[in-house]
Amino acid sequence: MPAIRSLALCGAALVALSSATTYAAEQAPDAGANSPSIGDEDQIVVTAANAGTKTDTPLIQLPQPIKVITSEQYLSQGAISISDTVKYAAGVLANPYGRDTRVDGFNVRGIDALQFRDGMRDIFSYYASITSDPYNFERVEIVRGPASVLFGQGSIGGLVNLVSKTPDFQTRGEASLVYGSFDRKEALGDVNIALTDNLAIRAVGRVRNADTYVDHVPDDRVMFAPSIRWQPTPDTDIVLTGLYQEDDTGSTSQFLPIVGTFRPNEANPSGRLDQYAFVGKPGWDRYNGRSLQGGGSVTHSFSDNIRLSLKARYIDSDLQYFTHYADSYSYPTDPFSVYGTDGRTIGLYADASDAKMNVFSTDNNLQFTFHTGPNIEHKLLVGLDYSWNKVGKRYASGFEIIDLYDIDQDALQTYDPTGPFDYQSQKQLGVYVQDQIRFYDRVSVVLGARRDHVTGSSGQEDNATTFRAGIIGEIGAGISPFFSYTESFLPIAGAITNADGSMGDPYKPQTGTQFEAGVKWQPERNTLVTVTAFHIKERNRVLYLASGATTQSGELTTKGFEIEASHTLPGNFELLANYGYSKLRSEVNTSLDYMPRHTASLWSTKSFGLAGGAQLRLGAGVVYSGKSKSTGLIDPYGLNPDIAAGALYTIVTPSRTTVDGLAEINWQNWRFALNATNLLNNKYYASCLARGDCFMGAPRNVMGTVGYRF
Repeated sequence: MPAIRSLALCGAALVALSSATTYAAEQAPDAGANSPSIGDEDQIVVTAANAGTKTDTPLIQLPQPIKVITSEQYLSQGAISISDTVKYAAGVLANPYGRDTRVDGFNVRGIDALQFRDGMRDIFSYYASITSDPYNFERVEIVRGPASVLFGQGSIGGLVNLVSKTPDFQTRGEASLVYGSFDRKEALGDVNIALTDNLAIRAVGRVRNADTYVDHVPDDRVMFAPSIRWQPTPDTDIVLTGLYQEDDTGSTSQFLPIVGTFRPNEANPSGRLDQYAFVGKPGWDRYNGRSLQGGGSVTHSFSDNIRLSLKARYIDSDLQYFTHYADSYSYPTDPFSVYGTDGRTIGLYADASDAKMNVFSTDNNLQFTFHTGPNIEHKLLVGLDYSWNKVGKRYASGFEIIDLYDIDQDALQTYDPTGPFDYQSQKQLGVYVQDQIRFYDRVSVVLGARRDHVTGSSGQEDNATTFRAGIIGEIGAGISPFFSYTESFLPIAGAITNADGSMGDPYKPQTGTQFEAGVKWQPERNTLVTVTAFHIKERNRVLYLASGATTQSGELTTKGFEIEASHTLPGNFELLANYGYSKLRSEVNTSLDYMPRHTASLWSTKSFGLAGGAQLRLGAGVVYSGKSKSTGLIDPYGLNPDIAAGALYTIVTPSRTTVDGLAEINWQNWRFALNATNLLNNKYYASCLARGDCFMGAPRNVMGTVGYRF
């Protein structure tokens, strides 16, 4: 508690002094690898075009908090994954299950969030695609709460939208070399070339050879992202983008049992597992994938009042995921007792899967700007989007008994998936309309509605209508109170399982509603403070019963508030302070994993002039996550007759605090930087789940960078 009190007091003091930005210092057109920019220091207004409204609207006019994180900011903070980019945002928990080389994970307002890229959903199945590369994006946008009116099916808690780097008409570039912890070696480049005054190309790339803090788990990557922009007329803009990325890695999540790591092993008191232990077979365990993507967008202004936007993307992904994990699930509170009395012997599962994923997405809209009075302006958006995804998988698996404290890794058996792929597909068609009404240049109202039709390969069909409404108005001194209501839905494949094992009715879509009220304060251009309170109700949750049956009567209520504040001075000073509180309550006493109620963060950088025109930039940050709870069945399979069926227990993961640091020198075209995350090397648990396993947070990571801009 001392840490949270200190951070909360710091956040309150910063709010009182005024902090938080809506106009971030985003250099033209983005920031390069761990660098202020590959351009110079022109500031532009960061809008919510891709996340909040799909129109160019200043954040101060939106009746909801939208967080925009520029690449300059998150790379300065030492981000090496997309999950890392969001850790300095209010109400957001990055890496809720520790750093995961397989997937990116974020928790927004206590609920897992979905990932989008350029306004279209990016991932449709776990373990069928590789993680995105943060160097390939200009910024990351966070929408908190339900957002189905603009984005269709999605998370109840919110979404994270990645905005790709695209060309502009200024020739420039940068190249960097990186060396860091765990023998991390990288080369990065970002080159933008203006071929003519209306044609430009850009190429972004990364080559990495690295190990991780888990033995036999590499983190190798090749990424190349070309793009081209053509403006045949002043009113027409055409952008084509491509991506080739190949990852050769494994799983830093080893699913270690609670007993022997977080909790003592009573049957083997002297035996404590290494927190970063590898429990697989070297050379066989892997998470190797390849992603090919191609996309494009066309925008055309027919006049000052009518604008057409068309965009589409196709993804082709192949993945191999081979892994081992211990059986900590049959009897979570004493998993070794299932296999003997020595406290060492346990079951070890082996899973091998091949996956293929194909996704096509398109989003198209018309924007009309008009007046219905001398001081009443409308931005009317009418759109249609469509997505189709197909995911195919095939599996092989095995099981053997091992000594978890002394694994004979050479003797572990291996398996290879064979046979045909089992494909599942889904299509979504949505029509949406949104009207943004601006009264007297002081009050903004947003009204929206959407109708979706979703079909799956199983024949399941779902329809949903969602709404949104909000209002924000400036009452003086830069103070703008706001209120909003939003809805969301998420189809769930499958059907209810009855107690006798028979199948019941298909699952209904999971739905969510949110009421939110708050205030934004912008005393001057580079300062914005947002304080907001919210209430989310999630319905039609699938509940897993002790009998093995499922039902769909669950409700989850999330209440909380957030304070988000920062202040920037271009090239000189940056200050960010965030605090979030989320309280989840289930209507039914059942298994549930609660994320931390309290999250807080503080980040600051300051630049100093040196001799010879050099600039020294120093930065430091601290991130706090409160304790989390997980509730589950003591004896899920009825192995112990002394345990009552359905008996629950709760495990509490302690709070944790990590510190990050930055030291950077810019001299002429050169840049020398040292980044450190978890600087004090706090060995903490990101979460332990009552189902039986624990996940470690990443240890200290230090990276040195030498870069050259031209």
